[in-house]
Amino acid sequence: QVRLVESGGGLVQAGGSLSLTCTASGIILRNNKMGWYRQAPEKQRELVAEISLGGITNYADSVKGRFTISRDNAKNAMYLQMNSLKPEDTAVYRCNIVPFWDNYWGQGAQVTVSS
Repeated sequence: QVRLVESGGGLVQAGGSLSLTCTASGIILRNNKMGWYRQAPEKQRELVAEISLGGITNYADSVKGRFTISRDNAKNAMYLQMNSLKPEDTAVYRCNIVPFWDNYWGQGAQVTVSS
């Protein structure tokens, strides 16, 4: 069975940085298009970053230039480096395949950015 577990969230001030980790089991990340999604309670879920099987990355305009998605094939793990954080980045962040599969959602990592 597939399990995706997010870690690394926290509370930071605007302008700060956080790094999230997606630990995977039951799925080989390098064989899937993967992404980081976020959702605030009052907003729709947003795909903020994705990485293809070949390592090509794409970002939502809202995070472009500030976030970096990466993958460690040997560790079967995926990361999201978040810099220059803004209050509007506050959300629960989750990893999943792209397009997402509902059965794969983990509990997520809470990221809170104070002004």
